Amino acid sequence: MSSTSQTGQSAATPANPRHRVILASLVGTTIEFYDFYVYATAAVLVFPHLFFPAGNETVALLSSFAVFGAAMVARPAGAVFFGHLGDKKGRKTTLVAALLTMGIATFLIGVLPTYAMVGWFAPFLLVLMRLAQGFALGGEWSGAALVATENAPAGKRAFYGTFPQLGAPLGFILANGLFLLIAFAMPSDDPSMPSDTFLSWGWRIPFLFSAIMVVVGLWVRLRLVESPAFAKTVEKGTVQRLPLASVAKSHWRELVLGTFFMLATYVLFYLMTTFSLSYGRAPEDAELSGLGYSYNTFVLMMIGGVVFFGIFTMVSGPLADRFGRRLTLLVVTAAIMVFGLLWVPMLDNGLVMLWLIVGFTLMGLTFGPMGALLPELFPTNVRYTGSGVSYNVSSILGAAVAPFIAVWLWTVGDGSPFLVGVYLTVMAALTFIALLIGKETREVDIEH
Repeated sequence: MSSTSQTGQSAATPANPRHRVILASLVGTTIEFYDFYVYATAAVLVFPHLFFPAGNETVALLSSFAVFGAAMVARPAGAVFFGHLGDKKGRKTTLVAALLTMGIATFLIGVLPTYAMVGWFAPFLLVLMRLAQGFALGGEWSGAALVATENAPAGKRAFYGTFPQLGAPLGFILANGLFLLIAFAMPSDDPSMPSDTFLSWGWRIPFLFSAIMVVVGLWVRLRLVESPAFAKTVEKGTVQRLPLASVAKSHWRELVLGTFFMLATYVLFYLMTTFSLSYGRAPEDAELSGLGYSYNTFVLMMIGGVVFFGIFTMVSGPLADRFGRRLTLLVVTAAIMVFGLLWVPMLDNGLVMLWLIVGFTLMGLTFGPMGALLPELFPTNVRYTGSGVSYNVSSILGAAVAPFIAVWLWTVGDGSPFLVGVYLTVMAALTFIALLIGKETREVDIEH
């Protein structure tokens, strides 16, 4: 097979310079994930105290996680809506609309009234904004991945596909780093609780700051032109009137497989971020016993782990280009299965930092190749919809319920994370089976 058919690029000069492709796919997803993780951090640190009635600490945390999971439910709807636009009107306009939706919702969270101010209307508004965040992210990822892969040079499609993926660790570091700086500036006498000043207004700063980041992202994305693959689809007149119907009718197998390809990735990530922040901060003698770290200390440890997430996201691209997406992910998924069974031995022996490093390293290795794998499953005229729906339906099966199930298993296990680790292993096993059933996509023509 020629290099042209392998990459889907014609011999002509790409419409978008490579540096612009990388910047547009990276900056946009960094902003989107920053917005998403700002909420994830606040769901543990702030919202149980401010947006739900005082009383049972566990119920408040579970309620906050339930609102957190609501965004995952909205993501498939966003994937369908933005996927329809992206497959009919083009990638650029759709990506701009998704970024604006996320930015506005995140900014508005920063000005919401609390439960003490307006009662149950406060969590209602929080749910609405969280649904808007999920709706926007449902259209963001697949568009950014398509910009990267449809403009990739010969033999480097998986490598280019890692740049939108890199937005996840960068967004996490920015979001938690900003929260950490604010917490340092507003110290608390109780290391397990934020300070009164932080709870009063400090927590709003990261949400309001997102407005500045959105302006930067819009400037970058408005300079893009459509990819050669989409332009060729328009030229051939093969744009689908109803992309979702076409995907469901002709590519349902790819939809199902793509959903399960992502399952281990989602469960691992939300256990290593949202759940681990709760478990790491919980006092050893609390109702739900944990590791007893202060917020500042544990977030610094998490950021250290996420650095490995970013590094190995980039490492995974060349590996997937050389050895194939399927083989790379089979090996990594098997390692995730083993990792889930090692939670208790590692944590009981005080290897918390190693636990974070290993978990986030595996996260990078499994997340990186998805930027190329999922788009490669579908033809150009339904690629935005197909890859987006697979990616985001998996968010319901994995990310929406993972923190909630983890807290329940944590409770059932009397404070031990053993069952939580087993849960990760079982979900990784389902991904492993899907990868065995699936086929290698490295040689797929991206312009077909």
